[in-house]
Amino acid sequence: MQANQVIEIFNQSLGARYGVALIGGGDEPFYRARQDTTAAVIVFRADFSASALHEVAHWCLAGRRRRQLDDYGYWYLPARNAPQQAAFEAVEARPQALESLFAEAAGVDFQVSTDDVAQLPSEPFKAKVASE
Repeated sequence: MQANQVIEIFNQSLGARYGVALIGGGDEPFYRARQDTTAAVIVFRADFSASALHEVAHWCLAGRRRRQLDDYGYWYLPARNAPQQAAFEAVEARPQALESLFAEAAGVDFQVSTDDVAQLPSEPFKAKVASE
């Protein structure tokens, strides 16, 4: 499935129902919470279907309270030490597990990601994503 198809399906269904728009073309993924009369926006990386599905998974799992916060109130570091990476993996396994299901349904390749190009996903993290 192409990214434009993911956008169309999401925006016409969940997006319309919950007042959020999925858009591509971002240098980095970002969720901008609803502001007064402006709808919330989920921005995904470039035009990558996998990035769109990943960001939709985060949105699905965020819940009402976190959807009121930019980037759902999470923090992201471009490089991480071991404790920071462990904290990232603790909150990232569920979204990646859901992304893998979305990817399977959409016919999009899925790869577990550490979100840090300097690190490959560890075997324990891959196993946690698979078991979620």
